Amino acid sequence: MSIDDQEKTQDERREFFRIDDSIRVSYRVIPVADIPTSIDEQLRAGERFTVMTRLQEISQHLSASMHRIEQRDTDIADYLKALDEKINLLGRSFLTEARELLDQPSRQVNLSAGGLAMDITEAVEVGSKVEVKMLLLPSFSGLLAYGEVVGTESSEGEDEGYPYHVRINFTMIRGSDQDALIRHITRRQGEMLRHRREMKELEEDGT
Repeated sequence: MSIDDQEKTQDERREFFRIDDSIRVSYRVIPVADIPTSIDEQLRAGERFTVMTRLQEISQHLSASMHRIEQRDTDIADYLKALDEKINLLGRSFLTEARELLDQPSRQVNLSAGGLAMDITEAVEVGSKVEVKMLLLPSFSGLLAYGEVVGTESSEGEDEGYPYHVRINFTMIRGSDQDALIRHITRRQGEMLRHRREMKELEEDGT
């Protein structure tokens, strides 16, 4: 197996890693006729919502170049990082138009690069097509995906305002957005592992 094939297999495995997370998310059930033929066309229509994701995609592409600059000249690297931060601040200002997500609290979800599960307010039939908008924190990456409801049942959560639990598989999502999800999930997994390790060390020190 080639290195490229190995990396592809690793990426496909990561797609199915699931984490419990807190994000801002909205969904709406749509008829099949409303599903766009191209995710890129739909993203262009709402490009302000996804501007942070596009900026982070560019930063990810330039990360190797930045690393080489850091090794040669730290002053230039610091200057470029400051410019990058300014651009990110401007990018976040575009999110003011995404009021449907900014005005609502974060929601607990079970998230993977291939779909999500969450508690909702109303029953949705299995097989329903849905449009899902997600705002990942703390990066404020806006993602758009289309999916299919593959499971719905009564919620076991404590919040009576969300009596139903729904599972959605993504059927249409931009490749770079899925990569952003994988990076987000990987970071969150690392944070969780560090937290568990620190808590274990504290418990050992206290015994």
